[in-house]
Amino acid sequence: MSAAALVPVALLGAVVGVVVPRIAVRFAAAPTRPRPWRPSTRPRPWRASTWLGPLLAAGVFVGLAAALGADPALPVFLAVAAVGLVLAGVDLACLRLPDPLVGAAGVLALGGLTGAALLAGTPGRLVDAFAGAAVAGVAHLLLALLPGSRLGFGDVKLAAVLGLPLGWLGRDALLAGLLLPHLLHGAVVLGLLAARRVRRDTLLPLGPALLAGAWLAVLLA
Repeated sequence: MSAAALVPVALLGAVVGVVVPRIAVRFAAAPTRPRPWRPSTRPRPWRASTWLGPLLAAGVFVGLAAALGADPALPVFLAVAAVGLVLAGVDLACLRLPDPLVGAAGVLALGGLTGAALLAGTPGRLVDAFAGAAVAGVAHLLLALLPGSRLGFGDVKLAAVLGLPLGWLGRDALLAGLLLPHLLHGAVVLGLLAARRVRRDTLLPLGPALLAGAWLAVLLA
């Protein structure tokens, strides 16, 4: 995709970045069951600065557009990314991945990829997408069931949803999308422990790492 064609994508991402923090704060403030957090620390609503949110969203959108080019599923990836930015904000604020948001991402991915496969005459890619969702969901479910696992079922559902677009891109993208989130999350945890910002029993959100890892997998694929 040419540089000129990326400009409207960047502008669209910037607009999304303006809206995302406001939606994330609303979901983060919604009543929910108490969740364990660091001692003497309460979750705070996540708020991006006036420039960071649009800049981040624009970068996410441009990266996807540059990587996917003329792929008919590009609008689907952008839509899922927009919902993913909201999910990342909510998870950072209160360690929660709301089912309505995860479900919305799943509906967008499923419906959009089905339409893209039919329009492009490539039903095999839709089969790959379903296989990707199954593999990602089962893999994270097994991780969540391990003794002492801190993986929540919200993370499992999000992983399955992200498996749809990753499976659409093929095996390499799916494998990268399975491994990169945990490498990123591990690096962040080690960094925070070294800086003494968290303790070993501190619960940290995995959702942002799942989303960032999936985005990087698309770029690498």
